[in-house]
Order: sequence, then C-alpha cells, then structure tokens
Amino acid sequence: MPRYAQLVMGPAGSGKSTYCSTMVQHAESINRSVQVVNLDPAAEHFDYPVMADIRELIQVDDVMEDDSLRFGPNGGLVFCMEYFANNFDWLEESLGHVEDDYILFDCPGQIELYTHLPVMRQLVEQLQQWEFRVCGVFLVDSQFMVESFKFISGVMAALSAMVLLEIPQVNIMTKIDLLNPKAKKEIEKYLDPDMYSMMDDSSDVIRSTKFKKLTQAICGLIDDYSMVRFLPFDRTDEEGVNIVLQHIDFSIQYGEDLEFKEPKDLEEEPANENYDELFQDKVDS
Repeated sequence: MPRYAQLVMGPAGSGKSTYCSTMVQHAESINRSVQVVNLDPAAEHFDYPVMADIRELIQVDDVMEDDSLRFGPNGGLVFCMEYFANNFDWLEESLGHVEDDYILFDCPGQIELYTHLPVMRQLVEQLQQWEFRVCGVFLVDSQFMVESFKFISGVMAALSAMVLLEIPQVNIMTKIDLLNPKAKKEIEKYLDPDMYSMMDDSSDVIRSTKFKKLTQAICGLIDDYSMVRFLPFDRTDEEGVNIVLQHIDFSIQYGEDLEFKEPKDLEEEPANENYDELFQDKVDS
C-alpha cells in the first residue's frame, strides 16, 4: 500500500512549523496518525514531536563554525541540504517501512531550494521510489500578500516550486487569524484572483512601459491557465483546517486504499431487516 507525504515549503517566516503543529493537533482530534520530519538544519525549536530530525545528521551551526568551509548562514544551509541529498539512507532508516504512513516534511525557508537547486527535486524522486504519494504544500504569509505586486511575487514563487518539483501542489495563505477585519476582506480577492482586474487597479503605479508589458504577460499567464490559487489557513478555525487537509488528501488520493470498517452498531445487529439500507446510508454520509 502507498505511503503519503506533504512537503511543507515556503519562504522564511511563512508559518511552516506552525502549520505542521496545527495539522498534528487536528489529526489527533479526528483520530488520524500524522508524523513530522524536520528538514530544517537551522531550526531552533518547534512544539510538535518529530519522528526524524535532520539536525541529528548535520547542523548549520557546525558547518558555519568549520574553519575549512567558512560558510555564512545561507551557504551553510545549502551545504547541509546537499549533504542530506547524499545521505538519503539516513532518512530511509529514520522513516522505516510502515504502510499507510502520513508524514509532513517541515522544509527550510530558503527560497532557492524551490526555484533552481536540485535538492528538493531529488528528495521528491527518492520518496516516490519509496512508494510515497507526495504533495507540495506551499505557504505564503497573508500579511505579505495584501498588495497586488507583492501578491504577484508570491504567485511566482509558488509557480517556481510547481515547475521544479512536478508534483501536485496546494498553495496556502497562512496567518489569516492575524489579519484585522479590513485586511481579511481585502485578502478575499487574492484567494481566487482576477489577474487582469488586479493589473488595471495597479496600472497607475507602473511607470515603465517595459515593466508594464512584463507584468501584463505574467498576469495573463497566471489567469489564462488558472495555474495558481490559494486556500486560506486560519489555525484557530478547525473547519478551515479540515478543508485544507481535504484538498491535500484529494490531491494524493489518500483514503482510496483504506479498508472500510463497518460501524459497531451494524456489526452487533446483523439480523436487522434494514441492514443493507442502513449500511448504504452510513456509506453515503
């Protein structure tokens, strides 16, 4: 049977660890088993249990303190991730071989990992060899996305990850709960945006003709092919969290291979004359 994975990606500060923590709590509330793997070698703390932590393999601080390497924070993190890609056997041993695993991979926030470096693509291919169905979950901070130009920048970052990884991807606007009421109303138009209208609204701001044409081409590409849409994520809204999880589950076909368990009341009363009808009602619901 297949195994399932979410690659939780996004820029630094977009709320990846908070998302993982919220999903673990939500899974517990609905009696589902979800594990988390930390893939950020620069992580300092998180409030969820992990089944594997890349810092057991390599840490950014150790790389930066190595006199022979002399890397800064970004170079050190890239070095750590490339080292990780050459030691996937560590990850395989940490994951084990349990069927129906559902694992969240809490990834680093360096955006170059999702635009042009091959490490995350190599990870996806390795997970697929281990019979994982993988979904990318790309997070952007809703507080950053309330202006049209910043929104376009976030869209392009999400699109870069989609092109690089070539896996199903769900794009999420996080920290909705931190917006004020006015900003929450404003953000609604960015969840399912009309890119041409957005371009018209900002046309007065663009002075360069070349830049205006480039922006129009980008907006047209996004709008014509419906390539990027966002789901809102409010960690205090249990129903909203469940909707996000359902979208991800659907994209990786989670649950299609699970065996159906008959309700206990039907198991205890097999002689009921309306058994077939009751059973069908349970399935339909």
